[in-house]
Amino acid sequence: MISGIGQIDVAIRDMSRAVEFYRSRLGLRLLFEPADPCNSALFDCGGVRLALRRVEEGAGNSTVYFKVGDLESAAAELKSRGVVFEREPHLVAHFPEHDLFMALFRDPEGNAIGLMSEARR
Repeated sequence: MISGIGQIDVAIRDMSRAVEFYRSRLGLRLLFEPADPCNSALFDCGGVRLALRRVEEGAGNSTVYFKVGDLESAAAELKSRGVVFEREPHLVAHFPEHDLFMALFRDPEGNAIGLMSEARR
């Protein structure tokens, strides 16, 4: 069901400083920066997406997103195993070549875990 890691979500407090660091210092290619760049940014890191997510002081941790072929089926399978989703499968973003869908749940320690699927157009 899981085919690899598709995205790692990193909690950031100062978005402009973080974007500058990942783009200019680490040389990662910026894929997506929404109209409100204070909240998130998306980079390519060797085929794995690195998502910077703005959080308030003392809040948040990093999130691993696992790639799945069929998000609805994968979510249904995990639900049948007792996983409780905080965010059901939903559309996150339109990219030129695909649409990105995600769902979110937590592990027993409270860490956010995501499933992601890309639907080609």
